[in-house]
Amino acid sequence: MHEISDISFLPNILSNPIEYLKGVGPFRADLLKKELNIFSFHDLLNHFPYRYVDKTRINLVREITSESDYIQVKGKLMNLVLAGDGRSKRITGIIKDASGELTLTWFQGINWIQKNLTIGNEYLVFGKVGFYLGLPQLTHPEIERWQAEEKNTRNFLEPVYPVTEKLKARGITGRNLGNITANLFSMISENDLIENLPGSLMHRENLLTRFDAYRNIHFPSSVILRDRAVYRLKFEELLISQIRLGMLRSNRHRYSKGIIFGKVGDLFNRFYNDHLPFQLTNAQKRVLKEIRKDAGSGHQMNRLLQGDVGSGKTMVALMSMLLAIDNGYQCCLMAPTEILARQHYEGISGLLKDLPVSVAILTGSTKTASRKKLLAQVESGEVQILIGTHALIESAVQFKQLGLAIIDEQHRFGVEQRAKLREKGENAPHILVMTATPIPRTLAMTAFGDLDTSVIDELPPGRQPILTTHRLEDSRPQVMNFIRNQIEQGRQAYVIFPLIEESEKMYYENLMRGYENIKAWFPEPKFYISMVHGRMPADLKESNMQRFVSGDTQIMVSTTVIEVGVNVPNATVMVIESAEKFGLSQLHQLRGRVGRGSDKSYCILLTGNKVSAEARERLSVLCATNDGFKIAEKDLEIRGPGDIEGTRQSGALQFKLADIMTDKLILEKAKSIAEKIIAMDVKNPDNEFRQLLDHLQRGKNKTPWSRIA
Repeated sequence: MHEISDISFLPNILSNPIEYLKGVGPFRADLLKKELNIFSFHDLLNHFPYRYVDKTRINLVREITSESDYIQVKGKLMNLVLAGDGRSKRITGIIKDASGELTLTWFQGINWIQKNLTIGNEYLVFGKVGFYLGLPQLTHPEIERWQAEEKNTRNFLEPVYPVTEKLKARGITGRNLGNITANLFSMISENDLIENLPGSLMHRENLLTRFDAYRNIHFPSSVILRDRAVYRLKFEELLISQIRLGMLRSNRHRYSKGIIFGKVGDLFNRFYNDHLPFQLTNAQKRVLKEIRKDAGSGHQMNRLLQGDVGSGKTMVALMSMLLAIDNGYQCCLMAPTEILARQHYEGISGLLKDLPVSVAILTGSTKTASRKKLLAQVESGEVQILIGTHALIESAVQFKQLGLAIIDEQHRFGVEQRAKLREKGENAPHILVMTATPIPRTLAMTAFGDLDTSVIDELPPGRQPILTTHRLEDSRPQVMNFIRNQIEQGRQAYVIFPLIEESEKMYYENLMRGYENIKAWFPEPKFYISMVHGRMPADLKESNMQRFVSGDTQIMVSTTVIEVGVNVPNATVMVIESAEKFGLSQLHQLRGRVGRGSDKSYCILLTGNKVSAEARERLSVLCATNDGFKIAEKDLEIRGPGDIEGTRQSGALQFKLADIMTDKLILEKAKSIAEKIIAMDVKNPDNEFRQLLDHLQRGKNKTPWSRIA
């Protein structure tokens, strides 16, 4: 979505099919389309080098050492030998210069090598140095006939383009792609790459022109110009993405009609003054003010509420629902699992037991007779708060006047599910989506930039930080003794396993064997253990969970199904088996199941004796901090944005050059400038960004992300 190509006012030459470019033709064009999605001149222009090599230097074979990386050698091809068969089929050659001989090996493109290379000719070879039996060699090197007259015309930095193995096998190397791209630049000029940023901005930010940026990212004449080109194009990508997201948010604020919650009424005030179980934190108060402002603005609220585990998001949601009920509207809260829905129902019902508010729950297991009666009560308006799972979006569920829809753990729901919930109201209800998975600021600015965001960054008073430690398998007896000590003090414990079935990749107990192992450490009748996993029948899972919640069992052995949705204040120990198998954010979510009460709580990360460096880094981060936002930033840094659970499907992270982790400063600058641009009058003829804004308005994203959260 947010590619540089999106804002190109394509002249005819750049829209030409790629087969019409010199050096391509039908056969190569078909390969480029299939392998690299290059269909036009413009697509080739936006296929950027991923690194550069100083090819003005020619190495001697004797200069190659174990420290050598990429090298370039000029010499005579002495022989070519075909060996092996099947997957081991290869062709090797020897190239000789004045100082020695170097072995070349190809496993792909053998036919091309045999047809195009001639023994006795001089060639220039380039590749990454490897060693076999102590001798240097180049595997799959680039090779071309040596032309002495070209020596002084080579670029200072030669681009290396990403290509696939299939392209290499067909003789299209990164060097060939460079030659084709050079042919393109011989055909175009500044008139073919129309500037889309005003001169005043380019002057202020010291930006290259668009044409110069493209030319110097492909064929830089110096390192400085290469860096300036990369900066210009990254800045452009990020600026366009921030303008697009900002326009979505701005248009929603301006044009979307919303229900007005015009008053703070009796129910809200009575609950706040007489029934709050604890004093609200300043962060909770701030978020409530933001929600009240949204709900009274006349425009539909679409707010993302972030809060670490245990930060009090549910209390904010409850008070927001009371605000809606005071204004004559119904509310619903959708949770991803029946366990979590029931927990919300019991918690909210308990908090409202002394107030005249009707709360009901609807899940997939609600009996037919009860369901029919409940649906009638919802449609008549008798039920004011309906809590449930995805059953809430079924067509049979009709509200009399839905004013507020709350979605908990929003990343567990698809876009279509959220859209169906939004459509339940005659007028678009206000939407509040909540997540206990902290979203790093850079990710929030890109993937969620079209939403208004609130953050609860304080824990309620009385909550103690969880002490997290890493223990090896050798320490299992001490860990079990620690659990026994906590249970003898009246506490409870979780033991989490990553897998259900046997796996050769795991060198210690899986869940089922682990369960038997735990039973051996904690025999009945002195101890009682519950077990929960994803393959268990729903009624048995619910029964086992409730036994732990009620305190009938002291230990819960489980898979990650308890990551979200269990609130047992008496549980003070979380043991995570094979902790190196989990991601950082998931470990943090699991840890959040303890520390729910006022007692000191502990998380023990249990691993095998051999742990990789990356896994050890993850575990050390978790041991060092309880701050979910710091953990999320580190998780983003380690895994990258594409792997983070909950990243939206809006395409906001599909950048060609920009990286939201390494380009934070550019992103911040782009966001600041985008906010100023969006605040300008688009129709004002003196608006220096009018052409860019007009184009973005015409080509804006057709998917209404900002309306469906």
